[in-house]
Amino acid sequence: MPRGQEPLLTRRPSSHNDERATEEDALLTGQRPIRQSSTSRWARYREIALFVWGLIATAAVIILAVVYQHQSSKTTPDRHGDRPTGKRNLVFMVSDGMGPTSLALTRGFKQYVNALPWDDTLVLDKHFIGNSRTRSSSSLVTDSAAGATAFSCGHKSYNGAISVTPDHTPCGSVMEAAKRAGYTTGLVVTTRITDATPACFASHVRTRAMEDQIAEQLIGNGPLGRNVDLIFGGGRCHFLPNTTAGGCRADGRDLIANADEHDWNYISSREDFDNLGSSVELPLLGLFAPTDIPFEIDRRHVDDDYPSLEEMTKTALRALSDATKDSEQGFFIMIEGSRIDHAGHNNDPAAQVHEVLAYDRAMQAVLDFLEEDDTEGLMVATSDHETGGLATARQLNVDYPEYLWYPGVLANATHSAEHTARLYFSHLSASKPSKADLPKYLTKLINDNLGIKDVTREEIDYLIEHPVLSPWTMSQIISKRSQTGWSTHGHSAVDVNIYSSNRHASKKLHGNHENTEVGEFLRWYLNVEDEMKEVTKELKDKLEISGGESWLGAVPSQEDLAVVASHLMSPQRGFD
Repeated sequence: MPRGQEPLLTRRPSSHNDERATEEDALLTGQRPIRQSSTSRWARYREIALFVWGLIATAAVIILAVVYQHQSSKTTPDRHGDRPTGKRNLVFMVSDGMGPTSLALTRGFKQYVNALPWDDTLVLDKHFIGNSRTRSSSSLVTDSAAGATAFSCGHKSYNGAISVTPDHTPCGSVMEAAKRAGYTTGLVVTTRITDATPACFASHVRTRAMEDQIAEQLIGNGPLGRNVDLIFGGGRCHFLPNTTAGGCRADGRDLIANADEHDWNYISSREDFDNLGSSVELPLLGLFAPTDIPFEIDRRHVDDDYPSLEEMTKTALRALSDATKDSEQGFFIMIEGSRIDHAGHNNDPAAQVHEVLAYDRAMQAVLDFLEEDDTEGLMVATSDHETGGLATARQLNVDYPEYLWYPGVLANATHSAEHTARLYFSHLSASKPSKADLPKYLTKLINDNLGIKDVTREEIDYLIEHPVLSPWTMSQIISKRSQTGWSTHGHSAVDVNIYSSNRHASKKLHGNHENTEVGEFLRWYLNVEDEMKEVTKELKDKLEISGGESWLGAVPSQEDLAVVASHLMSPQRGFD
């Protein structure tokens, strides 16, 4: 081939336009050349524009989805159960004594009184994620002390133990560890703040009967100093000497007068509570009743005297949120619907449904707070045990049982059996009535308070002959007519439910678990495992140095624990 000439089949460089290349290809293949018109070029440009627009739209959808996911699941960073890495809040709720049947009882009651459809549910129902096994180290049937120790320490212990292990040595609580890690902490209850469940989070004694010592540790006079920043509940009598009005301490110490040693701000009335306003100074000690705050069915009639669980919850969450607004750590709070348990002990179904509804409203307040608050947060809730062996059924005779339960009977009650019995006691002490006058008085009392219009003469006679048993007898009167069943005045071994505000963040608690696993989750979520070990070591070191008798108490005998249990089972609990 002569120099300078190209082979006939050689394609020229790209400097030749696309149309020339197309023509050459057509000559080689024998196909007709297809020339691009201006129309086809515009079509191509349109395709490119549509492709670019599609990319932009897809990116926008992805961005919006990420923003929506962040807003709808801000209680966890990745919705698959990983622990948060930044600032967080944890709300732990305990429904003392509430078993699965309590929900069926309350749900049916709510549907009846509000004329709601059969598929209307409680707030609780919408947040169910699993259940918990409740046995203690000493019994298949736990008490609140051992149950709460499982939550606070993550250890099984004996009935009666307050954050103490079976070898009678203290175990650090998740609240103490959280405080050491920089969290702000709180306790909100409707029973005495010195009762078993709240006590387990900020005190250590070998038997729950040591409520005077628990009060001392709660305000900071204990081996670790003060570990709670906000306290709302009852139990004022254990902070006052028995030489003063409303005091029940066995010694002459006035813990209220000495509360300023730990910088406490103290309030004791509904008026004080209402006057807190939007600016709450911590630490804050609010003791609103000498012993327990009244049952919700009774409290609603004296709303001017006592704040509700919902109100205390809202105020506490706002106060803790404000206090941690500029801090690196958030807060940890335990909120207890305490008196569900007492309604179960009394076998009082009317008191029970109002207590569960009050707890349900408090849970909604927590959920609303978590939704609106800027800080990442989670709510986990469960019960320490079930009380009463409750059943929404009861066989009244030897015939084949009727498949019936009557919530309308409970709707007619305006007060609890406990309150009604207290009125009966007051009547007996004040007027010294004759037995002939009592039937008329009791018939009217039961009609006015329990809504029972067909009380029998046998029931009246039993109340007259056994006045000390009247709380239980009056509960029996209303339970029979509503066909509500009970198997015990104590606790049962039934598994209890677990709830959460975010099922993804609480994935570790899905399904069936030991109650100790709930405690393990609390410290895992707060990332305070190391602090738990430090607190436990410090407590044991101080126990060894001091002998522990001053704050932990002597090792209880089985007889001692039996006495505590029998006192808790007394039909006059809360009346003396």
